[in-house]
Amino acid sequence: MTYSIRLPEAIEARLERLAAQTGRSKKFYVMQAIEHQLDDLEDVYLAEKRLEDVRAGRSKTFTLDEVERDLGLAG
Repeated sequence: MTYSIRLPEAIEARLERLAAQTGRSKKFYVMQAIEHQLDDLEDVYLAEKRLEDVRAGRSKTFTLDEVERDLGLAG
């Protein structure tokens, strides 16, 4: 899929400099930035959704003791 974005000049300059210094393409670094940020965003939004479900009573939590007991790990 193709996207078109307009970067602020300062970011474009940093991207150009990084690409020139490392011999990698700007596209490579844009993809890296998106992938890493997307990982973080997924973690945050999924955690917020889970918390919302717990607070609304749609999801149950378990203590470490309960998990260890249920898995036969309690000593």
